Amino acid sequence: MVGGSDEMFEEKKIVSNKENLFVETDSVLHYVRVSPDSEEYLKIWIKQPTWLQVEKAVNSVLKVNAKTQDMDLDLNAMYKYMVDNFIDKTEPSLSSIDLLRLTPYVGSQIKEILPNPFEGLKGDEVKNED
Repeated sequence: MVGGSDEMFEEKKIVSNKENLFVETDSVLHYVRVSPDSEEYLKIWIKQPTWLQVEKAVNSVLKVNAKTQDMDLDLNAMYKYMVDNFIDKTEPSLSSIDLLRLTPYVGSQIKEILPNPFEGLKGDEVKNED
């Protein structure tokens, strides 16, 4: 056993339904107002990301130049990754290119409903000793 002997660990309840370990397969519907003075909305379905997609989104932020070792933060790359991978569909139907061309008003609302890839990182600070 990795990390010590059985005596060091108290008995833990093991998950009984492995489906609880997986992301939801259904997307969540959101309504995004087209403009502050409009009653029209964009319907947008957001997928729950897997842990690997969250890691990829976070890793897309940091760019390291292998030759110079310079680091650059690129939030645009993260948001592009999230638009491509976390938006399931829209009504009216919009392509990935269309989604990148949206107004700042619409884009800021979408940014608020997209999963926060940094939210899950808070748990990384807690060791798996619970």
